[in-house]
Amino acid sequence: MDELEALGAGIGERLKARGETVAVNESSSGGLISAALLSVPGASAYYLGGAVVYTPRARVLLTEIPKEALAGMRSASEPYALLLARNARERFGAAWGVSETGAAGPTGNPYGDAPGHTCVAVSGPVEAVLTIETGEADRSANMRAFAAAALELLRRAMD
Repeated sequence: MDELEALGAGIGERLKARGETVAVNESSSGGLISAALLSVPGASAYYLGGAVVYTPRARVLLTEIPKEALAGMRSASEPYALLLARNARERFGAAWGVSETGAAGPTGNPYGDAPGHTCVAVSGPVEAVLTIETGEADRSANMRAFAAAALELLRRAMD
């Protein structure tokens, strides 16, 4: 968690200095993206909120994404990750939305993605999306890798 906390601290300082805010929708990272951003004293200056959108029911209850917006889309894909990032940004009125959606392991998901597969996205003044394949079945290691990838993507988008 130390690496994630260091990433979160650096991003938090930059967000505060710029007067910007962030919101998160994450799935297989299980809240680690939010935890990293919140591990910094004073995080309330930039962190507006987030959700662990782990199931279709959670998506309905926590994001209110209309079913029509999901037409032809599946979870653990780049289009879905971008939709989640945009949703977080828009619902919270944040400068930045961050998302993650994947298969932590030890098995894959119903869509045929192997364990260690995730898509991360950032929505804000810049939008970016990235697919990560760790090639590992270690659930805990994948969760940390997914969170780190999302935070790194945000850090780079802020440059």
